[in-house]
Amino acid sequence: MASNIFSSFDPALFKFYPSLNSRLFWLSSVWYTIILTTSFWSAPNRLSYIINIPISFIRDQVSRTLGTHIKGLPNTLATLFAIILIINLTGLIPYIFSLSRHLIFTLSFALPLWLMLIISSLLYAPYTFFAGLLPRGAPDWLNPFLVLIETIRNIVRPITLSFRLAANITAGHIVLTLIGVYGRASIFNSLLSFSFLLRLQTFYILFELAICLIQAFIFCLLLSLYSEDHPHTKELI
Repeated sequence: MASNIFSSFDPALFKFYPSLNSRLFWLSSVWYTIILTTSFWSAPNRLSYIINIPISFIRDQVSRTLGTHIKGLPNTLATLFAIILIINLTGLIPYIFSLSRHLIFTLSFALPLWLMLIISSLLYAPYTFFAGLLPRGAPDWLNPFLVLIETIRNIVRPITLSFRLAANITAGHIVLTLIGVYGRASIFNSLLSFSFLLRLQTFYILFELAICLIQAFIFCLLLSLYSEDHPHTKELI
């Protein structure tokens, strides 16, 4: 039994998960994502058509940034968007352990993709990459501080990206848990309060569906905006 609203984030409270080691736990938590994404390649179906709508939308948005000139980046972000969206939506299903509210999940996507852009920039044009840390026209006495600020800004990007997704999904689940707890307690106390909380939770679930879509979109869109600092894209300006 959960002792507080944050106990739902503890996998040990689920009867099935404590018997698994960490690798089997994460594998069992993404089995639905593997099955759904694998079915896309077998034959066209209604689910594939529904998923293709947001995928086409994120691909169009990425094509409007300079990151579209990096080979393979639009398809990578479109696939990542579909995975995060499916995991966000399935996290709203009862008894499904939500992964996108944990930093170990969000960092596993943000950190490798950020490192991919950094390492690619260093290998492609190291001098241009380091020159981008210093804005043009800055006074000489301010140059060391600007380089330090730009370096810190680049380093914290995957951290802020991961925290943004995890914090928004976590906040939504906490609010849903609070409404459910008070709604359950008001069944035998006040039918008027229970009716109000039931309508409120129905509305908030619809609101969370939109949040799941928006947060997956923002995660991929920010990665495409980060790619504009790549030396290859700067040469096209």
